[in-house]
Amino acid sequence: MTMAIMEIFMQERDGHPPVIFALASGLSRAAIAVMRLSGRGTGRIVESLCGRLPLPRRASLRGLWRRDGGTPVLLDRALVLWFPGPDSYTGEDSAELHLHAGPAVINAVADALVALGARPAEPGEFSRRAFMHGRMDLMQAEGIADLIEAETEAQRQQALSQVDGAQSRLYQHWADRLRTLLAHQEALIDFPDEELPPEVEQELCNGLRELHDTMQAYLAEGDGAERLRRGLVFAIVGEPNVGKSSLLNALAGRDAAIVSSRAGTTRDAIEVRMVMGNVPVTLVDTAGLRETEDEIEAEGVRRSLFHVKQADCVVQVFAGNPAPPSLDGADVLVCNKTDLTPAPDGAIGISVLTNTGMDVLRTVLADKARALTAGRVAAPFTRARHRAAIEETVRHIGQALTMPWPEMRGEEMRLAMRALGRLTGAVDVEALLDTVFGQFCIGK
Repeated sequence: MTMAIMEIFMQERDGHPPVIFALASGLSRAAIAVMRLSGRGTGRIVESLCGRLPLPRRASLRGLWRRDGGTPVLLDRALVLWFPGPDSYTGEDSAELHLHAGPAVINAVADALVALGARPAEPGEFSRRAFMHGRMDLMQAEGIADLIEAETEAQRQQALSQVDGAQSRLYQHWADRLRTLLAHQEALIDFPDEELPPEVEQELCNGLRELHDTMQAYLAEGDGAERLRRGLVFAIVGEPNVGKSSLLNALAGRDAAIVSSRAGTTRDAIEVRMVMGNVPVTLVDTAGLRETEDEIEAEGVRRSLFHVKQADCVVQVFAGNPAPPSLDGADVLVCNKTDLTPAPDGAIGISVLTNTGMDVLRTVLADKARALTAGRVAAPFTRARHRAAIEETVRHIGQALTMPWPEMRGEEMRLAMRALGRLTGAVDVEALLDTVFGQFCIGK
């Protein structure tokens, strides 16, 4: 066993996490690559590479040397930044090496770090360590992941608000209120003969009911942010040969789907990712809806109906007059080929061939995307995990309000506190960590 591997083994056995490193700037070809390090012993490793530590939070140009035997070997000349803990991203001693981004340079520095006792970071491990050291809570950690993945300005603003703690502050306010109510409940349990004022229990129940109703309203009005984070799905459906694929191509601005005068050309769903109303939208071109003996086309029709049920918005396309019966769930009715036949009342008339009405349709779809993701509450939840935890909290508070005995009411309130604490990681978070942090890129 080499000295480097032995050192890692000893660190982990003694409860001191080893120094981790990762390429924080990604693997694409660029001029500069940022190698991030964190953990107890980072300062020793940086000293070994460049001779001495630079001043904290001051970029310093240094030569990086490998000195593990024989003549020292120059690996690169790089900018080195030193962030002593706890004032760092992770709360640990940390450093950044701004290297020239050639693969040979990156590999040579990585090999030198391993030889000095560091190991490659796992996905999300930097942010996980930041969480463990109290530098952020789970909500903020998820916000960082969303900020990295943000495609649009609206997503960026939403993620940044979460990183800044808007959701955490709201949930902490609820937790503080619930904790106060629970303290009153414990007083009623522990001191039944102390002649506590009779209004204490009534105020307790009123406070629980107010918190229950507030959280219930939040659930009812706050799901637009969850849609914004994941993006919307708009399904284009209709009978064969009405121009669904042509419409998809026109909206996407490229030939994403095959267009043919032969009915039934589209046999499977074709997806195109684009932005509408500053919201990421996946347009899905589906097989034409009709009775058919063709086994493959019938499967395409079945999948089309599935997309109708799953879509956030259904765009039903037809050609001719009158309009066909509207599908259940159809949100936007579009009449194509108005260069041949006028559109009936209630439908948006377009001609993909002549581009007539396309600007109007784009505006309608963009407005639809904005409406579906509109935030009607402060600091709305952005994930199914958040909804589930809040729903569980509301359920336990509701149960507490129905309990005739103080002890039973107090137990339901404690369960509500535990469910609410899982949002920010205050309690019972170990089972969540791999899921929350596993979505990160390696260097974040």
